[in-house]
Amino acid sequence: MKKISNIKIVAALLLVFVSAVRCSHSYPIDEDGLLITTRISCYVSNFDLLSNDFVSVVTSTQVIPATPTTPAVPSTRNIVIDTVAQTITVQVAIGTDLKNLWPQFTLATDCKLNPKITGKTDFSDLANPRTWTVISGNRKVRKDYTVTVTVQQ
Repeated sequence: MKKISNIKIVAALLLVFVSAVRCSHSYPIDEDGLLITTRISCYVSNFDLLSNDFVSVVTSTQVIPATPTTPAVPSTRNIVIDTVAQTITVQVAIGTDLKNLWPQFTLATDCKLNPKITGKTDFSDLANPRTWTVISGNRKVRKDYTVTVTVQQ
């Protein structure tokens, strides 16, 4: 009886040891618990600013209807992302509460953003744009993106 109990204990300890060794070296993670990969590219592919009710406050151009001689021009959002200059310029509507906006970044695969967005962001100081750093999947490449907000005239 005691021999069977000891075998069960040894088997359980061996199982725990094997699973711990197997999981510990396969996938490196960073301080945020995110997977570190070999990807070196890092950029912002999309951006938006949301109000308290999670609706975009970014202005759009007007739709230009088609004529017999020209095709229609769809409306476009007033956001310019320059991945070379590492700038984002966004225009919001008059009356937007610039102190309570939620920036929404879409990043290249495996990238992360610093500082993290944990809540509303104050963009009311239009003379001083906000800056975020995009960090690559291998955590070695860092690019500072400056977000400039303008208000529609």
